[in-house]
This record gives sequence, structure tokens and C-alpha cells, in this order.
Amino acid sequence: MKQGAYKEAGVDIEAGNTLVERIKPAIKATSRSGMMSGIGGFGALFDPKAAGYDDPILVSATDGVGTKLKVAIDTGKHDTVGIDLVAMCVNDLVVQGAEPLFFLDYFACGKLDVDHAEAVIKGIAKGCKDSGCALIGGETAEMPGMYEAGDYDLAGFTVGAVERDRIVTGENISKGDVIIALASSGLHSNGYSLVRKIVTSTQGHDYDSPAPFDTSQTIAESLLIPTKLYVKSVLAALKLNNDQGEQIIKGIANITGGGLVENIPRVLPKGTKAIIDASSWDLPPVFKWLKAAGNLSDDDMALTLNCGIGMVLVCPIDDAEKLMENLKENGETVMKIGYIDSNDDEPHVVTHNTNSAWT
Repeated sequence: MKQGAYKEAGVDIEAGNTLVERIKPAIKATSRSGMMSGIGGFGALFDPKAAGYDDPILVSATDGVGTKLKVAIDTGKHDTVGIDLVAMCVNDLVVQGAEPLFFLDYFACGKLDVDHAEAVIKGIAKGCKDSGCALIGGETAEMPGMYEAGDYDLAGFTVGAVERDRIVTGENISKGDVIIALASSGLHSNGYSLVRKIVTSTQGHDYDSPAPFDTSQTIAESLLIPTKLYVKSVLAALKLNNDQGEQIIKGIANITGGGLVENIPRVLPKGTKAIIDASSWDLPPVFKWLKAAGNLSDDDMALTLNCGIGMVLVCPIDDAEKLMENLKENGETVMKIGYIDSNDDEPHVVTHNTNSAWT
């Protein structure tokens, strides 16, 4: 059937069909127990019981990639932002003890470029596969007039499950507990409006320039390193919380927009605060360069960027070494960066030694 009028209006259904055919193998590679339907239906079915759960609580999350997409669009490198999209969603599930079960994506553009969209969605499929999460559906929307030529936007939605008695809430966090940090892979997917401004306003540098902090890669290559997926390592560590009620991991925070300062208090109960020692880890070179090039204050850094920490876990001091060893065995770079203290105010973070450690 001809689609002439609609195609003349700027929407190419045939291109969309071509994209679906190209991405089917990548989507099929994300298959896991519990899937009940394939791509192409009006809705996707998933059976938690078939996934091995007895009394599951469903946990959901949705997110995007933000203006990191502009770096991908401006440099023509589209194969990693799909991983970012998955990571931004599934990392929010695992902090509550949940295993990601399935994922759906939304890709919106002005005019569909099949090659670009294929690269993005294959990245999404890789992120799902690396998280043990099925990519069971999505939507590609071609909307002329809404987006400039070459631009696109992404949104992701994921659902996970956790047994009712294994939910991680942070409510038992108390004075003396230790804060364990997992290193980030880079900037992840936050702060890019500021980061892009620094790069484009720094004389003598653009995305194709060798990175001043690592000349083995360009600035763009550094900025597009995908957000680290913490799902498998954290789920493995959560097995330390046993059926006898021993809770080694009391709380977990995903360090996204708002940095350490705003994300850690989200899991702290009233009457507590987090004391962080910035000298307990090395600020990665990309952050040092951004701080200097952008003349950023310590507060700017702590509130906008992850500063090299992608996730934190809180545990009793006696269990810290056991937890750290478990996380290292599962591929994480692990640091002990602080502790929990009592507090008469709302939960918050106190950072020490930023002036010396982040110079």
C-alpha cells in the first residue's frame, strides 16, 4: 500500500518497518525467563512467577539521557547512549533490591534516520542484555516540526521485582554505619548542560580535540563513555542479606543528578546524616579538568557531577570488609568514603576535605 501523502508530510512508515526488522536480532538476544510475547504486539506480557518469584513487589522507573544526547548528535556517535538510557533506569531499581525484568524504550525524532536509530537501539539492547533485562517493547515516533533535522530524544521505562521481605529501604541505617562507594565509569548522564557549556567555551577545544586529561581519546569519546551498569554486582552483593534477617546492606543510593549531596539523603532515615571524606578517593582527571576549565566551586561539583562515585551502599562497620570484598570479586572498584552520624535536623550530607582533594 502506498503511503504517499503521509510520506510527503514527513513521516516514512517504510523506514520504521525497516528499522524494526534490523533490530529484531538485538532484541531477541535480551530474552530471559518470564517473557511471554515478542516485539510487534500492542502490549508486552511478562510473568514474574516464571522469572522465579514467590511474593514479588514490582518496582518501576523511568528516565532519559538528557543533553548528553547532544554530544552524540553533534559528533555522530550514537552507539553508546542507548546503554546510558538503560543504566539510568535499571540502576534506580537495584538500589531498592529489585532485579530488572523488562525494559521499554521511546525514540522520538523529526525524520527517522534508520542507521542512527539502529545504533541507538542496539545500544539499548546491549544495556538490557548486560543487566539481565528483557527488551520487550518500544515506540519509534517520527514527528516533523517537533525536532530539528538530525535531533532525537530518548526515554526509557523499566519494571523489576523484589521479594517482599528483601526490599532495601534504608530505614535501619544508624549511627556508626559505613558508606561504601562504587566508582563511576565517568560523567555518566548528568550535568551535561554544564559540561557542554564548558567544552564549547574553552578556547582551543572542541569535541574532536584530544582530551586535555587523557590524550589517548578525544573529548567526545571521554564524554560519551556510557553510564556504568551496577545491576549484576549489586544483586550479587544483596545475597549477603540472608533469610535469618541479617541485613548487611542497609541502604543504597544511585548517584545521578544532584550528586552525592542530594542523592544519599534520599535513603537516610530521620535522625541521621552522612559524613563524606573527599580525600578517601581520587577525583578522576575528567572532573579535575572540568573544575578548572569551568572555574567550578566545590559546591558546583558536589551538586552537579558524580565526582567519580556512581553508587553508594551503607552497611554496619563490622560487615564492611566482607561487602567490599564481594563487590571487588564482582568487578567493582570500591572505596570506603564515610560513615553515618546522628543528626537533629533533616538527613543531609557533610563533605570534608573537598578543598584539598578536588584542587
